[in-house]
This record gives sequence, structure tokens and C-alpha cells, in this order.
Amino acid sequence: MDSPVAVATPQFTGARRRLVEELRLKGIADASVLKAFELTARHAFVPSGVRHRAYEDAALLIGSGQTISQPFVHARSLELLKLTGAERVLEIGTGSGYQTVLLSHLVQRVYSVERIAALHERAAEAVKAAGASNVDLTCSDGTAGWPEHAPYDAILVSAGAPEIPQPLLDQLSEGGRLITPVGDREMQRLVLVTRHGARFDRQTFDPVRFVPLVGEHGWDA
Repeated sequence: MDSPVAVATPQFTGARRRLVEELRLKGIADASVLKAFELTARHAFVPSGVRHRAYEDAALLIGSGQTISQPFVHARSLELLKLTGAERVLEIGTGSGYQTVLLSHLVQRVYSVERIAALHERAAEAVKAAGASNVDLTCSDGTAGWPEHAPYDAILVSAGAPEIPQPLLDQLSEGGRLITPVGDREMQRLVLVTRHGARFDRQTFDPVRFVPLVGEHGWDA
């Protein structure tokens, strides 16, 4: 992917507004989540060859065998977390950095982990270009979380695993919420976990398809 483009590129303004309206029509009702999409230029996070498709409600390839998720899936996950603006959030799978910047508009601080160095470097450029100053990035095994900054009020995982990695559950604060795709390599369902002491209550939601969560506590590469 080439360097990030300016977020204020005029020709994409109408397309971004149409995407926000599409998300609304598909059932996203959280005004803060919709505002985050309005403020975040998705075209700045995709390769130039697919930039004309940036505001389609579709997943797009971003290199290194990875994708930027469908906007509705981002929006659904963020809405399910019921963020208030005061949270410290761990994101597993920085990817393009798009969801990282969406989160930056919704919470107090974002800590994001990416295992692929090339994506980590590109995302760092894109996040900086977007002006997100409340974000910390690292390149490491996301299945181990980022224990140095734990506990987290919310954890959002952007890759699918057969089960939720125990280190992520351990790094969740009391009353904290974690959302992740759980299933096989081809299909998963969104699972929302809420921590109550040693108990982790689970709710299962929409079927989704994410890239595999690779690491010590996930799938083998």
C-alpha cells in the first residue's frame, strides 16, 4: 500500500456520507459509532488500486494476505461493545489501522497489536496521518494481548480463533467486555464476553468471516 492520502480528499466526502447512511439503514443505531465512521476516511487505509471501492460495504484486500473488514462488521462490533468514551481498549489485529482510528473517536485510549511487521508500519503511518493522538501501537503476537497496559475496559479482536485466547480474558477488567469472532478458519460467529470476577458471561451474535487469528494461543501460521 502506498502512503496514506489526506483524510479531507473532497471526492470521497459524498461516498463516506452514503456509507454512514447505509450503515444506519442496516440497523446501526449508536450515534457515536455512526459519527466515528463519518469522521474516518476509509480511503486512506486501503491500497490505491482499490481506493475507488473504499466506501463499499465490503471487505477489501490490504496486502500480506489480510483484509480490511466490511464496515458493517466494524460497526456491529463497536455497537455491541456499548462504549461510553471513557474506556481503555485493546485491539488485536491493527491491520490497516482503520478500525484503530474508529476506536480513537470512541474511547479514551487505544492499544493496538499487529503481528505482521509490514502492516504495522503502514498502519502507523495511516494512524498518524489521521491525527489520532490517543493510540499506541506495537508489533507482536496478538494472542498474548499487551499485558503491560492491562487491564482493559474493552478488547476487540479482528481475527477468528477456535476459542478465545486465555491471556485476553485475563487482561479484561472487572465488568469489561470483549468481542471476538469464534469458529473455524472459514466461518465464525461474533461472541461478546463480559467479565464478572472469575466468571465470563458469553453472548453469541452474527455469523462472520475473518482471517485466522495466528499465534501461540490461536491458529498455527
